[in-house]
Amino acid sequence: MALIIRIVVILIGFLLASFAAAAVVIAAVLNPDWSGVRLGFDEDTMPIIATFGFIFISGFSLLPAMVVALVTEAFGLRSILVYAIGGAAIGAACYLSLVPFDAETMRFVGVIRRELEVMVGAGVVGGLVYWLVAGRNAGRWRLPPTSTGPQ
Repeated sequence: MALIIRIVVILIGFLLASFAAAAVVIAAVLNPDWSGVRLGFDEDTMPIIATFGFIFISGFSLLPAMVVALVTEAFGLRSILVYAIGGAAIGAACYLSLVPFDAETMRFVGVIRRELEVMVGAGVVGGLVYWLVAGRNAGRWRLPPTSTGPQ
């Protein structure tokens, strides 16, 4: 029963982390002076941008986020730094998976530094939100329950 509850908490944590990361990406798109990301969207299309931002973040980060969740649950890692670094790695991986890679020069072609920074920042925010919801108690479901009554 504890495992089923933990899986539900992990899924809720992933959903909320995806919302938070999508909010960072949306804020960067809607504030091009702040972020340097200029995509030319109109302010009236906010619901569409929000929907596609959430779908993009949650769809591309599902598998890497589940790997991070599995590793942290297996080893009982509860440090906030682990989740921030994991989120940053997931954000970078999501962005770099969309950029062409030139095998001859062994580098990514067309990487825009500002967009990479926004995605890494979104990953860090997502990792921190996940830690708040599910990461603080990683691996505790395997511990035996403690009795509070007299021995």
